[in-house]
Amino acid sequence: MDSSTTTTSESKSRFEAYNRLQAAAVAFGEKLPIPEIVAVGGQSDGKSSLLEALLGFRFNVREVEMGTRRPLILQMVHDQTALEPRCRFQEEDSEEYGSPVLSATTIADLIKSRTDALLKKTKTTVSAKPIVMRAEYAHCPNLTIIDTPGFILKAKKGEPENTPDEILSMVKSLASPPHRLLVFLQQSSVEWCSSLWLDAVREIDPTFKRTIVVVSKFDNRLKEFTDRWEVDRYLSTSGYLGDSVHPYFVALPKDRGTVSNEEFRRQIGQVDSEILRHLREGVNGGFDEEKFKPFIGFGCLKEYLESELQKRYRESAPATLALLEQRCDEVTTDLARMESKIRATSDVAYLRRSAMMHAASISTHVGALIDGAADPSPEQWGKTTAEEQSESGIGSWPGVSTEVKPPNSTLKLYGGAAFERVMHEFRCATYSIECPPVSREKVANILLAHAGRGGGGRVTEAAAEIARAAARSWIAPLLDTACDRLAYVLRNLFDLAVERNHSRDSSDYTRSNGDMDGYVGFHGALRHSYNCFVKDLANQCKQLIRHHLDSVTSPYSQVCYERDLLGSYVQGGSSIYRFNQAQVSPFCIELSDGKTTDQDEIMGDEENIPPERNAQQTTPGKSTTAKDALRESQLTVPETPSPDQPCDLVFGVGKKKEQVNGNELGAKKRHARMVANSRNLDHRRLHNGGENLFGNSDIGSRSGSAYSDICSTAAQYFSRIREVLIERSVPSTLNSGFLTPCRDKLVVALGIDLFAVNDEKFMDMFVAPSAISALQNERQSLHKRQKILQSCLHGFKNLARSL
Repeated sequence: MDSSTTTTSESKSRFEAYNRLQAAAVAFGEKLPIPEIVAVGGQSDGKSSLLEALLGFRFNVREVEMGTRRPLILQMVHDQTALEPRCRFQEEDSEEYGSPVLSATTIADLIKSRTDALLKKTKTTVSAKPIVMRAEYAHCPNLTIIDTPGFILKAKKGEPENTPDEILSMVKSLASPPHRLLVFLQQSSVEWCSSLWLDAVREIDPTFKRTIVVVSKFDNRLKEFTDRWEVDRYLSTSGYLGDSVHPYFVALPKDRGTVSNEEFRRQIGQVDSEILRHLREGVNGGFDEEKFKPFIGFGCLKEYLESELQKRYRESAPATLALLEQRCDEVTTDLARMESKIRATSDVAYLRRSAMMHAASISTHVGALIDGAADPSPEQWGKTTAEEQSESGIGSWPGVSTEVKPPNSTLKLYGGAAFERVMHEFRCATYSIECPPVSREKVANILLAHAGRGGGGRVTEAAAEIARAAARSWIAPLLDTACDRLAYVLRNLFDLAVERNHSRDSSDYTRSNGDMDGYVGFHGALRHSYNCFVKDLANQCKQLIRHHLDSVTSPYSQVCYERDLLGSYVQGGSSIYRFNQAQVSPFCIELSDGKTTDQDEIMGDEENIPPERNAQQTTPGKSTTAKDALRESQLTVPETPSPDQPCDLVFGVGKKKEQVNGNELGAKKRHARMVANSRNLDHRRLHNGGENLFGNSDIGSRSGSAYSDICSTAAQYFSRIREVLIERSVPSTLNSGFLTPCRDKLVVALGIDLFAVNDEKFMDMFVAPSAISALQNERQSLHKRQKILQSCLHGFKNLARSL
């Protein structure tokens, strides 16, 4: 008797220790390998009746559908002094238990109200957050079982169609941990070959090593047995479960009327006796009692579950003790760090040092991302061209009617790669714009105004003026858009830098330089400072490239007349070509989707062609004829023109009268002669009849009219202005204006903005009520968690000494 009492006492102590640990795990979200039993099965397969039988009393669980929407953890404690069941529910998000609940109806109502409240709060139909109920009773075993929502094939009316899948996913998640036993229930009327949920259990536990199969409502099948071979074949499961799996065959009272708890337990024992009597007396030859009797009846199942759980408690105690010690050490360390952070809120020197190190780390990560770092994952953090346009709110390029789709537009990029892709997209967009048509009235106003000042017709100057105005009008918006798009790419780097910093947060170096987590005000100020830095860079770049635009479109600029200069850049693949290749070469190979493009397709869609070294056309919209016109060897200066002579002579389009050798003439001499001849040409045109300028005479109606000639010349000048901007000025300005400061000046700019202030203003980022409150709440939670875990550890140490 003393030995039995000692064993029972040890079993109860062990069970109590695990119950406390389980309560702490539920309250704090700890993932501890606590041996538990999980009941799974289809709806109406008898899980609720089995739970009531294990508890030893009924509380109408089926009427409130207890297990259909939230898991229920039933902690059954065998207490000989509890002649009536005492049930207490663990408070939500706490390890504390409420007051005892004695009425069965109240228990059912509490389960239903808690389930409904949580589902309403989360706006879901099922939830994996469990309800924990502790039941102390003289007639229940020391057992913990988790009741799960029953599998269903179709959702109820008014519920989402994916409810069955959500329940299946939840049950798999609850049953998958290897430290949990599974009790799988299936009605006896279902053949194993037709089982709906057997495959789902096999996915969780393929070998059935931790699965206990329970055939429920066994009494419904008894009347089908006549001879012994029929019973023995059924009880052996006909090989569907394997030779090592021995199911339990259970039947429970069907009467749901109001009966006392004592009567309910008597009925359970009576059903077990009736089943055995029927198998012995109602079947010809009986059944193989030696092989199958230990698996028939609820009493056998209850005894096995309790012994198996206690066995697992005993085996896992050493590992649980070691894990508890580790958890306690971790929580103690976290609590010490939190205490240090709270004390540091009054230590200005410490906060300044930690904040500076954090800002410097973020700046370093930004520089690494610009230089080509590929972590964090580009697939998760990168953006396609379409996503950049959409999320930035900038949209398409102004004035560009065709779709601009640079190479690799479908790849998710960030940092330096995304910056270069936007640069190439800008080049494609700019080269897709041509000089817009000019009205005759505008041409007339320009020419007549020059004539009124005694300057002659000045066809060349008129064309240049039209080209300059078009460049200012059409290219300026593209320059601003390019700056805004590039600034968006750089702004995105802040979140990536924070992610990279967090991924390295566990290093000793980071810890030694302070922990900035929880300081909401500081992180907000740091982000704001970074965004302002990028915004300032964008404004500065806009001013610089506008200055370049103003320079090349100034009346004093000689860009429109620099035939020899631009021609020399075209010949031999020198400066412009090399610069162009350097800027665009990373995107010369299309990497998206691994697709290749035929030559015919390339020729048909110049907009997406990456520049090639030996190609005559390096960027969409750049015309080979325009470049050929720039070569000095093709420059032709006409002699005294005839009124009937077509005006296409300008720039060597008509019949050549004189070849100018660039090796013999200097730049100034060539320019002076070109301008003089162009003025001579303008003068003769005016004296041959003003109407010829506007295409009103017979001569003017021909293709060589002054109007068409001016439009053609203006288009060539526009191309020159555009090319000078794109090939010489803008790319280098944007690269040096954006990327260089982000690499070299970011940490200084952040430091001046955040730390070059007095202590009072600096501490505003740290002593905000929200920041201090968040730190204090976290400390309180850690302190509570530490207390509970240490209490559990103490209990397990005492348990280990008694074993």
